[in-house]
Amino acid sequence: MATHDVVNQSPPLEPYDLFSTDPVLGGAVEREGGVGDLDRLASFGRRVGTEEVFTWGHQANRNPPELLTHDRFGHRIDEVAYHPAYHALMDLSVSEGLHCLHYERGPGEGGHVTRAALFFLMSQVEAGHGCPISMTSSVLVALRHQADVAADWEPRIVSRAYDPRLVPAADKAGCLLGMGMTEKQGGSDVRSNTTRAVPVDGGGPGAPHRLTGHKWFTSAPMSDAFLVLAQAPKGLSCFLAPRVLPDGSLNPMAIQRLKDKLGNRSNASSELEFDDTTAWMIGEEGRGVRTIIEMVNGTRLDCVIGSAAVMRQAVAQAGWFVAHRRAFGDTLLDKALMQNVIADLEVEVEVATLMMARLAGAYDRAELDPAEAAFARIATAVAKYWVTKRCSPVVREALECLGGNGYVEESILPRLFRESPVNAIWEGSGNVIALDLLRAMSKTPESVDVFLGALRRTAGADAVLDRAVGSLEADIAGLVDPEAEARRLIERLACAWGGALLVEHGNDAVATAYLVSRLGGDWGATFGTLPPAVAVSEIAGRAVPRA
Repeated sequence: MATHDVVNQSPPLEPYDLFSTDPVLGGAVEREGGVGDLDRLASFGRRVGTEEVFTWGHQANRNPPELLTHDRFGHRIDEVAYHPAYHALMDLSVSEGLHCLHYERGPGEGGHVTRAALFFLMSQVEAGHGCPISMTSSVLVALRHQADVAADWEPRIVSRAYDPRLVPAADKAGCLLGMGMTEKQGGSDVRSNTTRAVPVDGGGPGAPHRLTGHKWFTSAPMSDAFLVLAQAPKGLSCFLAPRVLPDGSLNPMAIQRLKDKLGNRSNASSELEFDDTTAWMIGEEGRGVRTIIEMVNGTRLDCVIGSAAVMRQAVAQAGWFVAHRRAFGDTLLDKALMQNVIADLEVEVEVATLMMARLAGAYDRAELDPAEAAFARIATAVAKYWVTKRCSPVVREALECLGGNGYVEESILPRLFRESPVNAIWEGSGNVIALDLLRAMSKTPESVDVFLGALRRTAGADAVLDRAVGSLEADIAGLVDPEAEARRLIERLACAWGGALLVEHGNDAVATAYLVSRLGGDWGATFGTLPPAVAVSEIAGRAVPRA
């Protein structure tokens, strides 16, 4: 029928090369130490940009994991069944080393930077499966506090073999690890945890204990083991609890239910109950938070990467659509008002990408350069707070660029929108991160000096930026009620850092747009309100993926 002719719809964006079409990612990777991996990243960008991988992402979220508490004979099994698409995504990420690349290389060899770029590309297509990938990528830093236990697990953690079988770790080609800290009565206040750890044969670091208690939010419950917190005789301590014991028996841990979440639906998140569960103490007794926080810091980096990725994919979809959709005599992208909206969104994505890459570079160099370690201490909090919070408004506006088409599941925008709040909540919500900034400023004041020093490198480049950077020292010195002012401070640090990154490394038009709007105040309350002097057409064109 003639009415079935399809006209004025954009063609599918995929397949496309997610890496080579990104206007800032390649340069950022090269600058931060991943220059030798550009071809590899382009190859991976083409692979994850295929219709097949995008379809896996769609299927894994349309068919969420299912909890199987018992087998057909009534035996407790506590297993989670996933759709084959989820396993395909996991296999692709593990085989590419998204969980272990930085362990395969030495400090300063670009492992964190390249791994961040790979995780950024994959997270654009499907973010939920990235949770176990992220936790595994960060666990060894904490696990190495107990050298004997780490030596046993490390070869399988750095393996690129995806092995989802529920068998003893020693029989597996590769292992994935999770983490459980929060409990229903405490949430972020983990020191209120009530899970008890009873020593076996004297206890102490590296020794087995029996755990009794619960964890309110344990993601990826089919991981091979979990780092968890529990109250030992000398205080809150860190433990490694495997799913299967060395003798092949299931370690007693009951999955009470899977969370029915807003987004991140391909990833199982559970309530986990311990009942005489065997676990080995990791690190010093009574210093569990200090031990596990090193794992948390790595996952906070991944929160930044994941949010930047969701923003990039949302704006790429919006840019592609408006470049091919016609209305009122022109393509939408030729309309001045749409150019302003897309340009405004592109500015946010480019700043987030530069922050992500700079932070990953600091992680790479931290072991070799104390200044980079100090920089990362502040920058992790600033980027985690800012980038994750900017994600939701960016994705919402990008969705609107597609109109009704963006409200339909097939467009991927609804899934991205549901995904957009998660990284601002996980691994420390906004208040927790703002308080962490204050803690870093108090305990490591040199980190503040290093961070401000990085911003001062742009001195003289732009008067607006100079004023923003110059006022930060006064802001810090003039804090009257630090806790009440923490959010204001972390936002000012983030905006000044974003401006400095763009002045040093960004596109001139994007830098100008950012400085006059975000720092100069010539901006409205919503996206699409950049002032007339900004080159919105040029910036908007950067949002449209091109081969």
